[in-house]
Amino acid sequence: MKKETIVIIGGGFAGINLAKKLDRTRFDIKVIDRNNFHSFPPLFYQIASSALAQSNISFPFRREFKRDKNVTYHMGHVKAIDVQAKTVTTSYETLSYDRLVIAAGTTNNFFGMDNLYKEVYCIKTIGEADHTRDEILDRLERGCMEPDPKRRKELLSFLVVGGGPAGVEIAGALGEMKRDVLPREYPELNPDDVTITLVEGASKVLGTMSEKASQKALAYLKDLMVDVRLNTTMNGYNNKIVSFADGHEEYWETLIWTAGVRGETMPGLPADCVARNGRIYTDEYNRVKGLEESVYAIGDIALVESPEYPRGYPMVAQPAIQQARNLAKNLNKGEFLSKFKYSDRGSMATIGRNRAVADLPGFSFAGRVAWWIWMLIHLVSILGMRNKLNVLLNWIWNYCTYSTSLRLLLRPTKYPIRRHWGD
Repeated sequence: MKKETIVIIGGGFAGINLAKKLDRTRFDIKVIDRNNFHSFPPLFYQIASSALAQSNISFPFRREFKRDKNVTYHMGHVKAIDVQAKTVTTSYETLSYDRLVIAAGTTNNFFGMDNLYKEVYCIKTIGEADHTRDEILDRLERGCMEPDPKRRKELLSFLVVGGGPAGVEIAGALGEMKRDVLPREYPELNPDDVTITLVEGASKVLGTMSEKASQKALAYLKDLMVDVRLNTTMNGYNNKIVSFADGHEEYWETLIWTAGVRGETMPGLPADCVARNGRIYTDEYNRVKGLEESVYAIGDIALVESPEYPRGYPMVAQPAIQQARNLAKNLNKGEFLSKFKYSDRGSMATIGRNRAVADLPGFSFAGRVAWWIWMLIHLVSILGMRNKLNVLLNWIWNYCTYSTSLRLLLRPTKYPIRRHWGD
């Protein structure tokens, strides 16, 4: 039997799990990703806060697939999809497919404030988290040398926009730096000069979690000297001035954006396949509507509407992994008999050491036990035994000493400009 070629766009949780589960006797598999590694997004905030190094939570695709002759990795950004010719064109090549699986995930959503991508810092990718870490360290170092008290306070002002898990976690990490790291490593600074504020447009943080978890997270943030403003919406950010919906304006030196996501743009897909937020409409088998015979979408970019989730499944790891496994089962059988049904295994968020909240099926809890469970779940989910050990050792060392060797400000060189890294 002639093997079919499956092209998978994206090597995140959905893409890599699908590639692992597909039947090698039926398919040749090609994975496209702009990065040559799989990374672990739930811990990007620890890159931004200098708790972990990038290599601790990343694993090369070629290492992952080195024993599998039927899976090949192709680096590149997707430039065009031709559903008639069944081709995908990237920055460097054009690949033909028999079946196409889009698992490209999401990117930052700035809700019409188009200039923000040039002005704010994000933690949606490992590169963005790395850049954010450099800027945080830059502000601390410059604050140590600034003789003007007013300007020093401006330099040390950090605003986190968005009260979801990513926003709560990076705000908590900054709060820990203010409380525990500055007295030890930045004695020139008065912690009172550092301002950390989190703003959220809704009436609570962690909006998808229970009220108990939200209230506990709010208390933890206040313990870490983070000022939380609820029901507060941002309208713009220019020249370091934040404009809020109620009309007032404030100066913030560093703005970290975690307020929203949208599906990655996939040029060439019919317009009626794509929702306003960039997600791709699929049926309950993850087949793209109108292209059911050859194109599929899984993970965060897939919008599967159901009575329980009319706006689509949560854009987190578990739906992506479960969709990948279900689609692989259907493709391996050669017929679509198994409808996707999401099994919600709960959600968690951490707000500093010994502080975490967890909503599991049937009950909710918080504190040290939730924090240890959060660490265990994340640890076993990271690819590579060496990475697991490195992360564990880093966590133990940081827990015991409140110190890390990772507060390195690494400025990239500008020249020569790498124009061949097509965006």
